[in-house]
Amino acid sequence: MSLSPHTELSQDEVRKCQSMQVEEWEVLESIYPECCISREHDQGNIKLEIPVELGDELTVSIMDDGSLPALPSLPTSLKSGLPSEVIERPHQIQEHLTTLPPLLLHLILSPGYPIYAPPKIVSFQTNYNWLPLMNLLQEMLLDMWSPGEGTLYTWAEFIRSGDFLQPLGLKDNDQLRIPHPAPHLLRRVLKSYDENMKLSQFSQSSFTCSICFTVLKGSRCLQLACSHVFCRTCLEDFWGLCIKEGDVGRVGCPDPECVKEHSEASEEDVRKVVSEDQLKRWKWLRQKQTLERDPSIIHCPMEFCQTPVPKPAESDGDSGWARLRTCPSCSYSFCAFCKRTWHGPLTDCPISFAETFLIEYMELPVDSPKRVNIERRFGKTNLRRMVAKYEEEQMNKKWLEDSTMACPGCRVYVEKSLGCNHMTCSKCGQHFCYRCGAKLFAGDPYKHFSTPGLSCYSKLFDFQSADDNEWQPVEGFEFV
Repeated sequence: MSLSPHTELSQDEVRKCQSMQVEEWEVLESIYPECCISREHDQGNIKLEIPVELGDELTVSIMDDGSLPALPSLPTSLKSGLPSEVIERPHQIQEHLTTLPPLLLHLILSPGYPIYAPPKIVSFQTNYNWLPLMNLLQEMLLDMWSPGEGTLYTWAEFIRSGDFLQPLGLKDNDQLRIPHPAPHLLRRVLKSYDENMKLSQFSQSSFTCSICFTVLKGSRCLQLACSHVFCRTCLEDFWGLCIKEGDVGRVGCPDPECVKEHSEASEEDVRKVVSEDQLKRWKWLRQKQTLERDPSIIHCPMEFCQTPVPKPAESDGDSGWARLRTCPSCSYSFCAFCKRTWHGPLTDCPISFAETFLIEYMELPVDSPKRVNIERRFGKTNLRRMVAKYEEEQMNKKWLEDSTMACPGCRVYVEKSLGCNHMTCSKCGQHFCYRCGAKLFAGDPYKHFSTPGLSCYSKLFDFQSADDNEWQPVEGFEFV
């Protein structure tokens, strides 16, 4: 039963109510310690800050309630500097959230609570004023009180679980609708609060690193975009080594599933783990990798520059102008074929001429008049340098032809020291046969070696000839 405002309670009744209030507060503090802000025993003042947890990620639609005037009529001078979403005023903005800002309740527990009177709600507020219909929610809370029963836990759970949203008409199935005069501003606030709460919960939780199998707090771990969690120390060592060795493609999630998918880490995750110098090298390697995948990219031949020069988009591939490249950094114009100063669209590259000239020069006798005249004209030191470079290029070319094989996908030379003849190019990922150079189907690369009739049938491995290993009897062995 409830008492009228003029009914006085006996001391025994007051002591009984106070005892129940203390017990209820202690229970509430043990269950929701983060919600209980303060309690004044003498005056019965209680302050609760209760966050709203939506459980799984929920679609929140923030709708314009039309209480603010439209902005298109503003002068252009006032529009400048404002975001487009502020000027356009979209009617509805959606965001995926798991938590909402807390509700702040200021209550006074009368001497007759909880047996004879409900709590008195002094104020009821929400951070950022995101919740409408506050008066209706206050009436719903008061209706939940029953004489003789504590209601603080019921109120806290009703708000924390978000169960109050559906009776208010804000939640329908798996979608939440919030009317607000400035949806674009409320969206930023709600998203920022949700991200901060996720970070706080992650920092306080414990996780097992999948690399070192150590249980650590989330503050010492990092959760990647794929939701896998690793300790920062392991990621620092692993990613730092990959960046140092230039293997930028492995800077990603070390989980076997993600490794199979070749998923790379985002710049935001890398920035959280590695140092600033390592981050700069990682970005440079990423850019270099992207450029190397484009066969039309040519580096500036100037030694002090080396800037990547892309092929002009408007160039005609059938004309001589397609060979022209102009470095955007040093403005050096050169031929894409011979890497020398631009010699026009009609003039042939001097590569063949230089090679013919050097061969003719080397075939001349040392003291011949023609050879001496050539040395005087071009300089003996320069000619020696050109001859040495030419001979080195010829030796490299011969070694490449004898000891390596070009990838049929990107023409990068590959050398095999041991293992099977199934090769996978580390640059373009092409599967090919090291014996014949044929491209192999990535889904079943070994079919090439197991199909009768093909030249590489049963030759996955290069074994020594059977004749060389055949057992030869020793003379007179049969008489022993």
